[in-house]
Amino acid sequence: MNTVIVGIQWGDEGKGKITDFLAKDSDIIVRFSGGNNAGHTIVLGEKKFKLHLIPSGIFYENKICVLGSGMVINLEVLKKEINDLKNEGINTKNLYISENAHLILPYHILIDQKQEELRAGDKLGTTCQGIGPAYVDKVSRRGIRLIDMFDEETFSEKLKYHFKEKETYLKESNLILKEIKETQMEIAQSLKEQVADTTLILSKALKENKKIIFEGAQGILLDLDFGTYPYVTSCNTLAGSAATGAGVPPYVLRKILGVFKAYTTRVGTGPFPTEIKGIIGDYIREKGGEFGTTTGRPRRCGFLDLVILKYALRINGINSLALTKLDVLSGMSNLKIAYAYRYKGKEIDEFPQNLKIWNEAEPIYKELPGWEKDLNKINSFEELPEEAKNYLKFIEGNLNLKIEIISIGAERNKTITR
Repeated sequence: MNTVIVGIQWGDEGKGKITDFLAKDSDIIVRFSGGNNAGHTIVLGEKKFKLHLIPSGIFYENKICVLGSGMVINLEVLKKEINDLKNEGINTKNLYISENAHLILPYHILIDQKQEELRAGDKLGTTCQGIGPAYVDKVSRRGIRLIDMFDEETFSEKLKYHFKEKETYLKESNLILKEIKETQMEIAQSLKEQVADTTLILSKALKENKKIIFEGAQGILLDLDFGTYPYVTSCNTLAGSAATGAGVPPYVLRKILGVFKAYTTRVGTGPFPTEIKGIIGDYIREKGGEFGTTTGRPRRCGFLDLVILKYALRINGINSLALTKLDVLSGMSNLKIAYAYRYKGKEIDEFPQNLKIWNEAEPIYKELPGWEKDLNKINSFEELPEEAKNYLKFIEGNLNLKIEIISIGAERNKTITR
């Protein structure tokens, strides 16, 4: 069965680990949106790998990995990521890149940084990796696609147009058109054998009943249309965007797996009703290693929020759940789960679209006892402390959906399946 894996919070839910865990029983793993603003961490034995572009199935030598046309790709980052994996003995020969994927070029990063600086006290919290400006070029129909790199005349013309159009941003920079052109074309040539019409690869696989995983990036609450706008990413992160980002029919997306943490985190600015400041928030951050994979920024931490999870389930058609980092909550005597908000004296249990409500809403909590037991040596649901089971059952009861995968550590074997 084909599976779409999406994060159903504000990102950083552990999608990389879950994708890696499920990839062993799949044939193809596809990234379908975003760029190197994503940070998927995989732990194999004593080694920790941080992926930003390459799908999390790359560690299985016989699996095909695909970068879809819905992505925006920084070729310099991709080349470095490939080289880093090769240096660790990881084979990347089965990696294919969509020829229709749009490129992030050095001036996109510069523009991203300058625009965030201009926002002053109202920053969006962008990773400043050039993602937004690259998508802007794509939507305005002046973007540069990977396929353009193999026609020097086409690439030169588009690059010249970009330099003229973005002159305001570039006049004080040290970016040189000729150097960008030569560097990008050199990298593109080195990847040429792996550049393809990836829709043909996926179409053939579907006809042969191959199992495909569509690996999402960021989280549902960062979706451009349905997230906490304007504090969102620059593309669609919903499960449905797997079809458009990979180039497959929507009906092949059968299993929609929503990944979420046992608590909630968020990077950068934007509403966060269950955020905990002080000792408890710091405890979760340190124990959970809640620092951005891409930026290194400390993540804001808070209690689990069922309001955002119910919304994510509704707009994605989630039919399977995976919970991560349950082990981080061990040692906390008292836990809280928000099941609704209070706004101007009224209780609301549906996701508010009004930013003012988000900023003023107060969470309504259900308090549950915590557990002291270390989960490090646990291998099954039955072995979990009763308090941990009750915590999970309360979530399942409110979401009306079973949690099928429970992660209790970063390693592959620290995973309970039900």
